[in-house]
Amino acid sequence: MEVDFYCGCRYQGKSVDWASCGYEPRKSESRASRIEWEHVVPAWALGHQRQCWQQGGRKACGDQDPLFQMAEGDLNNLVPAVGEVNGDRANFAYGAWEIHPRPIYGQCRSIVDFKTKRFQPREEVRGAAARITLYMHARYGLRMSQQDRQLMCAWARQHPVDEWELRRNKRIIQWQGEGNFLVSQPEELNRVCG
Repeated sequence: MEVDFYCGCRYQGKSVDWASCGYEPRKSESRASRIEWEHVVPAWALGHQRQCWQQGGRKACGDQDPLFQMAEGDLNNLVPAVGEVNGDRANFAYGAWEIHPRPIYGQCRSIVDFKTKRFQPREEVRGAAARITLYMHARYGLRMSQQDRQLMCAWARQHPVDEWELRRNKRIIQWQGEGNFLVSQPEELNRVCG
């Protein structure tokens, strides 16, 4: 399962195999050379509305807030990503604006719109990204705009749970005791999405 989430690059340890996915760095070769663990729902989204964040940002929440600590470390929300893509995504929300995206990282089909602060993941992972996002919002009581909810629900329906998600979910249950209920019980999507 050593394939990065956003570009489909193989990796071993922390080293990315660019040739496996046709990756070309946009700007930072050193960061593009390593795998980082990306929060699908960014830490900013997990914490910026919490009092601890107002008093000292992510560090304060990480030090003082047990719910934030659980959310930040929830394995369901962490995926391997090429470091450069992780950095470019920052805390941008997901969006869909290009049917045939012009690649910015070689052959990687995930793209960033820095002006509108949106990130469009490649089509192969949109269902998984949506289920992770919906799970995190339901599990931790996070707010989501109606527009974002509609997009996540549409992606989750268009791209059903696949074998990769099932295997990943089983491993997460082994490690943390709780997986993503939208993967293990796909019928729950109707309840979450209405």
